[in-house]
Amino acid sequence: MAKAQDKSSKEAKQAAKAARKAASRERRQQIWQAFQMQRKEDKALIPLMVATVLGTTLVFGLLGQFVFHNLWITLPLGVILGALLAFVLFGRRVQRSVYKKAEGQPGAAGWALSNIRGQWRVQQAVTGTSHLDAVHRVIGKPGVILVGEGSPTRVKPLLAQEKKKAARVVGDTPIYEILVGDGDGQVPLSKLERHIRKLPSNIDRKRMDALEGRLSALKAKGGAGAAMPKGPMPQGAKMRSVSRTTRRRGA
Repeated sequence: MAKAQDKSSKEAKQAAKAARKAASRERRQQIWQAFQMQRKEDKALIPLMVATVLGTTLVFGLLGQFVFHNLWITLPLGVILGALLAFVLFGRRVQRSVYKKAEGQPGAAGWALSNIRGQWRVQQAVTGTSHLDAVHRVIGKPGVILVGEGSPTRVKPLLAQEKKKAARVVGDTPIYEILVGDGDGQVPLSKLERHIRKLPSNIDRKRMDALEGRLSALKAKGGAGAAMPKGPMPQGAKMRSVSRTTRRRGA
């Protein structure tokens, strides 16, 4: 019996190890594919990455020469740091490229919200119109965040309506309204995540769980409503996961 358990445990460990290796290999392949795609579209990528590595190496080499009178003390550190900065630069340019392709496409804001990092509860398209205007709901430490995308003249009434419905069940929890776009009082798609993260923390995770349950019950009580197209996945969305990977590795 004990031998069988040991064998089973050993097989489970081997399977987990193989899964980790496969996941790591897949991430490397994704990064390589993203690099190949990005360098074809972004002619400045490779020169900037090379300049970052060489510039950082030069600075650290000079620092070692003048401070320690031996450039080899700091030169390896300069090479490593330069490579890391070049990798971060690559990730940011990939992210910028993805957002640029996504801007103006129906469903782009919902897609961006679904990829936000951290403890955020995202419900896409809680309400919308047949013109692909939509309001998405996010629950986080700031409270309840309603994000609208589409024509402002159609989305603003949707935001007001959804805010009124949410206010009936969230109590004194703050409710924020965000309209995605490039006009006055709007938040550009590329700055949406940053804007949300800058909102103040007002509630804890326990309160978030309670709000999620109440708002889900409210939606169930009100019915699914009219079927609403959520819009296509923005082009280049697959590269978004690569962008997250590069940011994690660069952190």
